[in-house]
Amino acid sequence: MAQKVADIIVDTLAKAGAQRCYGIVGDTINHFTDAVRRSSLRWIHVRHEEAGALAAGGEAYMTGELAVCAGTCGPGSLHFINGIFESHRNGAPVVLIASDVARTEAGLAFPQEVDQHRIYEQASVFCESISHPSQARRITALAAQAALSRGGVAVVVVNGDMFTETDDDALAWSVHRTGSRLCPGDDELDRLAAALNDAKSVTLYAGYGARGAHDQVMALAERLHAPVVHTSRAKEFIEPDNPFNVGMTGILGNRAGMEAVEGADITLCLGTDFAWTQFYPSRQHVIQIDRDPTHLGRRAPVDMGLVGDVGPTIEALLPRLPPRQDDGHLARAREQWAADREDYAHAERDGSPDLLHPQHVTRMLDQLANEDALFTADGGSPMVWMLRHLTANGRRRFLTSLLHGTMANAYPQAMGMAAAFPDRQVIALCGDGGLTMLMGDLLTLRQEKLPVKLLVYNNASLGFVEMEQRIEGLLDAFTELQNPDFVKLAEACGLQGWRVEQGDQLESAMRSWLAADGPALLDVRVNRMELVMPPKIELSQVASTALFGIKAVLDGRGREVLELLRNNFLR
Repeated sequence: MAQKVADIIVDTLAKAGAQRCYGIVGDTINHFTDAVRRSSLRWIHVRHEEAGALAAGGEAYMTGELAVCAGTCGPGSLHFINGIFESHRNGAPVVLIASDVARTEAGLAFPQEVDQHRIYEQASVFCESISHPSQARRITALAAQAALSRGGVAVVVVNGDMFTETDDDALAWSVHRTGSRLCPGDDELDRLAAALNDAKSVTLYAGYGARGAHDQVMALAERLHAPVVHTSRAKEFIEPDNPFNVGMTGILGNRAGMEAVEGADITLCLGTDFAWTQFYPSRQHVIQIDRDPTHLGRRAPVDMGLVGDVGPTIEALLPRLPPRQDDGHLARAREQWAADREDYAHAERDGSPDLLHPQHVTRMLDQLANEDALFTADGGSPMVWMLRHLTANGRRRFLTSLLHGTMANAYPQAMGMAAAFPDRQVIALCGDGGLTMLMGDLLTLRQEKLPVKLLVYNNASLGFVEMEQRIEGLLDAFTELQNPDFVKLAEACGLQGWRVEQGDQLESAMRSWLAADGPALLDVRVNRMELVMPPKIELSQVASTALFGIKAVLDGRGREVLELLRNNFLR
């Protein structure tokens, strides 16, 4: 029996595992949304398409299953762009149905016509148009399969009038899932084993590509007496139950992680490479294992590159490695990691009831949040507080914008997570700048009954940008924010709200906020003069900050500068 193209697309997506579609209805997708209404898919009505793409990406990242978003022609589809880039770079399997003007108007500069292909092909693993009704199921299935198998966004462009066309849909195109395991050849494993056995010290540097290989990484670390450093994205997978953990390297890392990489004869990269070349080890003895051969030596030179999944590769490697006897490199890294954790603890202690430090707020959240909570954090300083001060235990999950570095990602991603996991605690660590950038979708939390808990680090500034300016020796410029009363804003949108301005208010308010039924917001007035310190302070950074201090004193801001220096350099 003939079916409309809209029904064929929706049916294919549902059979591929999709459960929700995020978007705003209108003109060229009205027939598509009507098909959604009659299907098993749940339509989640957002107030801005960017938030919809972020929400779809948050759901897909956390579940590993397909999520969908759909937009009208021109402006509707274009509003998705930043959220699509974020979701694609996270490797979230999302399908975007990007509608276009009717075929009778295509190519004639009709209002709202845009070239969707040229726009989305740089942020997708698949981007094709349905040019005939008989292609509807086939192209949709290929899009879903590409998103799931390659990890990223797939885009299907559909002219608005195509949705109403019909087809007999006789061929059973469907999505096929594979469970392939990649492993290097025996000769490559022999060369890798010889290099590791000859090295006096080895550091393991585990990334997102090592997810699912926690036990194998631990076994390799034990065999080599190797400290394990992890990337920011790998925190939730590598940090739990890891006696070899010494933290992170990179701009958001700590000294132990940086020195473990720098001081090793060999750094073995497991499913990652170096995002920040200034943290690449100067000795340059780096070996990389990655599933994707195009990632080998992508950001920094490597001595040896092997193609394989981390888990199977380690399993094949271990029989070739005798137990290492010398544990001096591991012991030194552990000693520094203990010192780093004490520095974190120092920052978490709140010495004054009138001055709430964001580190202290985050540690309180760490203690009170559920053991299986799901966390998101806005790009900027909330991302740092999450990565440094929340504990990964193997059940908690974490998501932030580490590859795209966008603002306003946290609570929209949390919307998708809450839709997918309605019985789990979902917490968004929001900057005041990030929250206010997309605050229209606070209304979505109530309308769609998504019980997200929003923690607002309210420092009345774009704090991470201020830090960048100070490191450059510049005065703060255009970073100040005149915020609304976030509690009144939350209540106007149908959320419960709490405000904390004193240290002795924090625990009680946070407990009430976490226990609230439905979405809720906690506004915490945190210290503005916080500096996010990298694991290694360069002389140029100190000099630039001192230059900022001189300028600020001359500008009449000496008290604020003294507080900044006391907190970050003088202790």
